[in-house]
Amino acid sequence: MATVILICGKICSGKSRYARALREKFSAVILSTDEVTWDLTDNAQGEGYPAFAARVNAYLLKKAAEIALAGANVILDWGFWTRADRAAASAYLRGRGVDIAWHCVDVSDARWRRNIESRNRRVLAGEGGSDFYVDEGLMRKTTALFELPDRDEMDVWYSPDTPEEENA
Repeated sequence: MATVILICGKICSGKSRYARALREKFSAVILSTDEVTWDLTDNAQGEGYPAFAARVNAYLLKKAAEIALAGANVILDWGFWTRADRAAASAYLRGRGVDIAWHCVDVSDARWRRNIESRNRRVLAGEGGSDFYVDEGLMRKTTALFELPDRDEMDVWYSPDTPEEENA
């Protein structure tokens, strides 16, 4: 049976890079809120963005279940920042008979800052694709929202700061 892999991690932790690596490993389809936002709104993130993103996430969750039940692995790449979001996604998918695996991408503060700087340079150079600029305000806001999961909440705890053989 196919599996839905749900990737948890704060903004600019490397979730999308990790999702691409998993896509190759598991022959999976990636469903990304950032990609949908880029394709539909060119990342116009105004007052209505949280409601828009919530609707996109609900739609992608529904599609993830359909795709997995049809036999293909799926990766959900949008962070799942709160325990409530993680619990709701788990309940939704399990309630439809879908196998799931939670992966957390956890980075050191130094790597996180470098990731943000790198992303912002790409965005300013017009090479950001679906990425958006992360200023101090957005960084503070998202950091306040993110609830680091407990280790037992995750099936895989991945840290790009850790040697590959220790990531399991």
